[in-house]
Amino acid sequence: MTGIAKGTETTPATGGKAPWSGSVVGIHIVAAAKEPMTSVQEVAAVAGRGLDGDRYFDRTGSFSSRPGTGRQVTLIESEAVEDARRDYGLRIQPGEARRNIVTEGVALNHLVGQDFLVGEARLRGMRLCEPCEDLAELTGQPVVKALIHRGGLRAEILEGGMIRVGDTIRPAEL
Repeated sequence: MTGIAKGTETTPATGGKAPWSGSVVGIHIVAAAKEPMTSVQEVAAVAGRGLDGDRYFDRTGSFSSRPGTGRQVTLIESEAVEDARRDYGLRIQPGEARRNIVTEGVALNHLVGQDFLVGEARLRGMRLCEPCEDLAELTGQPVVKALIHRGGLRAEILEGGMIRVGDTIRPAEL
């Protein structure tokens, strides 16, 4: 599992270095369940709704009718996809994991219950995004075993804003 990357950005609150930071390396949305994800360079995160243009924003995702939190935005570590490739021979690109935001340099499992910033948006990590049989069926890959406990993070959008490829991911409170 990836560790938390050490940040290098200076923060007024601490007068020093941020305790961690990462970055957005990919953004993926899809208008309807089971359709191929589309890579975009930026997306509007809307508080209480999701990512504009994504299936869960319009409540047309596979799990939209089921109760639960964390369907507004999902994140996955690029390092976790690479680890699954190495450890299990998984042959998918990060966007094929059907998560919205691909990250680099941040341990997402540590963000359950935490508020954090992604670009202009403030998110709260709600729960892990464990792989399911639907994902295995869509990809034709052994994703359940390969991505268990490293399948990403489900989050809610507390404050909206634009999220762009290259944006920093950092703690909300410094």
